[in-house]
Amino acid sequence: MTDDRIAATAQDPRPRPPLGLRQWPVWCGIGLLILAANLPWAMQRGLGQVLGTLIRWLARSRRAVVRANLRVCFPERDEVWREDLLKRNFSAVGVGLFEFARAWWGSIAPLRASTVVHGLEHLEAARANGRGAILISGHFMTLEIAARLLCEHVPVAGMYRPHDTAAMEWAVKRGRLRYAKAMFGRDQLRSALRYLKQGGILWFAPDQDTLRGDNVFVPFFGEPARSLTSTHQLARLSGAAVLAFHHRREPDGHYTLEVKPAMEGFPSADAHADTTRVMAAIEAMVRDAPDQYLWMHKRFKRRPEGAAPIYD
Repeated sequence: MTDDRIAATAQDPRPRPPLGLRQWPVWCGIGLLILAANLPWAMQRGLGQVLGTLIRWLARSRRAVVRANLRVCFPERDEVWREDLLKRNFSAVGVGLFEFARAWWGSIAPLRASTVVHGLEHLEAARANGRGAILISGHFMTLEIAARLLCEHVPVAGMYRPHDTAAMEWAVKRGRLRYAKAMFGRDQLRSALRYLKQGGILWFAPDQDTLRGDNVFVPFFGEPARSLTSTHQLARLSGAAVLAFHHRREPDGHYTLEVKPAMEGFPSADAHADTTRVMAAIEAMVRDAPDQYLWMHKRFKRRPEGAAPIYD
């Protein structure tokens, strides 16, 4: 089946935008984000670093979460190193907000020439004979812009958690569908499986602790982390290959995207073992670009019985 036919079967119809009075403040915010999305890239990077510094000063509770995560994940590093990483991480958060907006509503023309892509041959090999492919990565600040840049080379659909606000959900999904072949909400498992069975490429990030879905505790930086088994389940039910997708923003502002070879013997009969492999792959991504990971998330919020809490 061709990529266009796969997209036609997977794409959701686009509803009309929600225009109720309660949505008007959200639309004003979206308008400002669209304006920010179209600023020059050099200006976005500069403003983003300033914004990140402001967030670091003002978001005291999130600053504490980042410190706790870095302390747990990098116990071999001293406090000076971790504080420097914290500052760089908040700068990346500020730049990342502009990257999200640009990915959804802006132009990537200024980024195309400097983007470096490796490993597309692994994706082609994995899709041989009409097999689908699952791309996994973590929650990095670069994830949306990297997905859009990757879609310049291969047709990719995504799985995501819908926004609670109707206007934001409409605007973000519409923005994503400018470049993604389809977007599947977390409750659209059957549609996602159908897409994979037809040979599609599906990207998602299974590294956060959520209440929904089957979870197991597996190591993440040597610490037990409650993790979704969704990669194992999707691969088992669809027959799709699983490949890690690394992405990072380099110091000079260009992007490096890399698709790793398909995981051999995946899925196995053991969901716990497969999820351990997935989280090990995401840990390798984080070590590759530690300043760009979403350390604000309470990755170790839920603990195994008897384990000491990580956060105050």
